[in-house]
Amino acid sequence: MRAIWKGALTFGLVNVPVKVYSATEDHDVPLHQVHNKDGGRIRYQRICEIDGEVVPYSDIDKAYDDGDKTVVLTKEDLASLPAEKSREIDVVEFVPSEQIDLLTLDRAYYLEPDSASPKAYVLLRKTLEQTDRTAIVRFSLRQKTRLAALRVRGDVLVLQTLLWADEVREAAFPSLDESVRISAKELELSASLVESFASDFDPEEFKDEYQEELRTLIEAKLKQGDAVDTAETFGDHEEEETGGEVIDLMAALRASVEKSRAAREGGSTSSGGASAKKKDAEPAAKKSSGSSSSKKTTAKKPAAKKKAS
Repeated sequence: MRAIWKGALTFGLVNVPVKVYSATEDHDVPLHQVHNKDGGRIRYQRICEIDGEVVPYSDIDKAYDDGDKTVVLTKEDLASLPAEKSREIDVVEFVPSEQIDLLTLDRAYYLEPDSASPKAYVLLRKTLEQTDRTAIVRFSLRQKTRLAALRVRGDVLVLQTLLWADEVREAAFPSLDESVRISAKELELSASLVESFASDFDPEEFKDEYQEELRTLIEAKLKQGDAVDTAETFGDHEEEETGGEVIDLMAALRASVEKSRAAREGGSTSSGGASAKKKDAEPAAKKSSGSSSSKKTTAKKPAAKKKAS
């Protein structure tokens, strides 16, 4: 990995020199646009609207237009901003970790200690672990002031940028304003369904099926050309359309619970057979019990008559 930024974590008088690395990467198959007629590569050019000339990226500045006037901001203008010059990740506060809304989490970065002794780095990491707190920090990166959460992942400090409060849209849906009545039975069945799917999350168990299928398609076309038979490559997977279908919620919950339960028990057939055998066994047991009682009663009668004589 290559460090994208160097600076220092600061809280109080403590200064922790760090290197910043991108913690994630895109695994999507790289695709580009081509002309469907002849396969020619489609490229975009930056063309000036005034003279119609292609402008190299080095000659491009940024601008703000308020509707009446345009203000051009040069690279030097942007570099002169005090926040852009700062190389500090300043801790603003330490908050309970559960107060971080997952919706606000954005890009993640690893922090590596950048000094002869990592003692201050390890001290901060252990402190966050023991107190179950997350540090809220501010810093500037790529001409933007960022708000971020500093937390622990294994032995490493992770910096995860946060969306600003005004960047999160309010979810105001009229349909949720209506009063909805949920019965105790519906809640019970729903909880039972959730429990049947309960597990510990292991991200290694999940794969990006679309990207795998895309790679399979590309490999098939490299071997066979445009004549590739996709049905033969992937099999026939026609799905029934169920969009807009009105369903009985209770029936769907019961069916889902039974299907999940049957899958866990090894199949609905064996489960149903076991239930049937149990039902058949109950009358037989009662019948057997009744006949043994009558035998006991019959046995007592002769004994009673003999004693009387």
